[in-house]
Amino acid sequence: MRARALMALVLAGGLAACSGIHGRQERGPTLAQGGGWRWDYLSAGSFDLATAVKPYAPGPGGDVLTVYIEGDGLAYLSAREPSQDPTPTDPLALRLAMGHPGTGPVAYLARPCQYVMETRPRNCQVGYWTKARLAPEVVDSASLALDRLKADARAQRLVLVGYSGGGGLAAVLAERRADVAGLVSVSGNLDFGLWTKMLDLTPLSQSVDPVADAAKLAGRPQVHFVGADDKVVDVAIAQSFVAHQPGAQASIITVPGQDHGCCWAAAWATLARRPEMKAIPGWLP
Repeated sequence: MRARALMALVLAGGLAACSGIHGRQERGPTLAQGGGWRWDYLSAGSFDLATAVKPYAPGPGGDVLTVYIEGDGLAYLSAREPSQDPTPTDPLALRLAMGHPGTGPVAYLARPCQYVMETRPRNCQVGYWTKARLAPEVVDSASLALDRLKADARAQRLVLVGYSGGGGLAAVLAERRADVAGLVSVSGNLDFGLWTKMLDLTPLSQSVDPVADAAKLAGRPQVHFVGADDKVVDVAIAQSFVAHQPGAQASIITVPGQDHGCCWAAAWATLARRPEMKAIPGWLP
């Protein structure tokens, strides 16, 4: 990887030399529990995954569960040094989830090894937040977690919302699961091949590329938000992903003033209520 490109990723994840590991581990649970959400850990395949669930009284069948998936977190400490703990400095996907506009069930899903390194670091190796961030076992683990969350909510369908690398994971899960009724990405990395080429990065050779099976999503509604000032995930990434879907039911929304991290959470109350979101099942009341 070139230092220039990797530093963009470091800054996007939040350079945390001043943020201790314990502080990052506590930030997600504190935020979730402070908002009345239930924080938990699920044993799902190869990993223990952190989750948060909004209090909800399940109704009869037919409900849609919306699941927000976290980004890559603090994958690197510097241009050449991977982090030993990928827990994000700011759980942006959790903030988005807690600002969800709908009245149905909502959950948050962290990525492997986030929020667990101090207590349950099962199978956590650096590769799972660098080259193998979307390895088959990562996708399988997330899918098992979705099964649990969906069953607990008594939902019939899922809507997946992914931030950054979580957008790529959400896309792959949607491609593999018939119960995903809609896909939303926020600065989503949806085409690993193009992304690594544009930033001159080492290919993610141990990861499933979301664009490979993108055509499977052609009939399902999607909304992809991209920051106009995003130097990490260019709008061309979303455009390529949609172009691989003949007849795609997808909207790409470029948001002025947004970069890769700032300020999606603050803008979410407005963005999540845009007219394009009406296409996503169960999104708006």
